[in-house]
Amino acid sequence: MNITYHNPGYTHSIDSISSFLTGDETPFWSKPILHFYPQIDEHTLMSLNRTEKQKYLNYVFSDIYENLREEINSKVIRYNSHFQNYKWQIEDALSDAFDLDASSIFNDLTGNVTLNPVCPRFLKDRYFDVFYLNSEKGALGLSLHEVIHYFWFYVWNGHFGDNYDDYETPSLKWILSGMVVETIMSDKRLSSINPYFPKENGGCIYPYFQNMIVDGSPILGTIDTLYRRNSIIVFMEEAYAYCIKYENEIRRQTEAAENVC
Repeated sequence: MNITYHNPGYTHSIDSISSFLTGDETPFWSKPILHFYPQIDEHTLMSLNRTEKQKYLNYVFSDIYENLREEINSKVIRYNSHFQNYKWQIEDALSDAFDLDASSIFNDLTGNVTLNPVCPRFLKDRYFDVFYLNSEKGALGLSLHEVIHYFWFYVWNGHFGDNYDDYETPSLKWILSGMVVETIMSDKRLSSINPYFPKENGGCIYPYFQNMIVDGSPILGTIDTLYRRNSIIVFMEEAYAYCIKYENEIRRQTEAAENVC
């Protein structure tokens, strides 16, 4: 497993940001961008059609990117160096978690260092975005979250034989994958190098999972118990069955949290 960080350029940053500002997203996804970039007038943005929004965002971000280009390039160097310091430790932990040889797969992952604080990931294309304001430690913590997703769905797909298109929001499989990250991250080899772990340090999963109560118990506690008493494959089966059983309640709480302005 290997990650190569690089600066994908201005166009990628704008395309990444604009994908969360179409007007169809909940505030959970759009608000971080508006927070970090007060130069964006939300009222103006929401009054525009898709083509006009793209032009407006290009207008807003052209100077921002030029002023930050060298800082982004500097972060690329630091992120790459810091990751290599812990590469083998990460591979050992992932090998144990997923019952495979982590050094033999995903040696072509790319971390795009961008202006986008939301940081999407693309499973089939094997790249994800990293917000340039992260320190090298923060970038590694965020990257660990994404790498766990790649390994999770690699093993999942090998077992269930379903379609990668099923692994995106709002799929229940996507929701489950977001929950399991904290349990897998609790391995000391991973948690010790993730500054966002545990939740008291900000958390390494979506915050609404931290407080979600299902069937009278914290859902993360249930997920953690299933993980620790089963093999990875049985864990996937039992955790997904649990999520199916309580899908309506899980979705109700998720949607309520994402729509809080």
